Amino acid sequence: MKKNLILILIALIVVGTGGFFGGMKYGQSQALKNLTPEKMREIFQQRGQTFQRGEIPQRQREGVGFLSGQVISKDEKSLTIKLPDGSTKIVFVAESTQILKSVEGNIEDIEIGKQVLVSGEQTTEGYLTAKTIQIR
Repeated sequence: MKKNLILILIALIVVGTGGFFGGMKYGQSQALKNLTPEKMREIFQQRGQTFQRGEIPQRQREGVGFLSGQVISKDEKSLTIKLPDGSTKIVFVAESTQILKSVEGNIEDIEIGKQVLVSGEQTTEGYLTAKTIQIR
């Protein structure tokens, strides 16, 4: 009987502790949901990240980048994307780049004027070599 009581007590402590820390993490994740763009920009700048309206924040890990914008030119190996702040970014398209839409696509599916979401590796020159391109 004592063994069962001890096991139940240990289980309650473990479940209670897990629930407490899980609730804390959930609360922290919800805290950023209702922030104004200005407050989000301030938080990202404090963390050393950049944030523009309509832009996906850069990851802190070097060499990995995301961007979203309008395709203003393209050829078989690259795209030029106009970002929400008006600047442009050249994105290289490799053989291994996945181009995604509701079904898998290819470079011919990307049209001038379409919105795209690009993820990939940033070069030392500031270009992006695309890993995936999602057509919106």
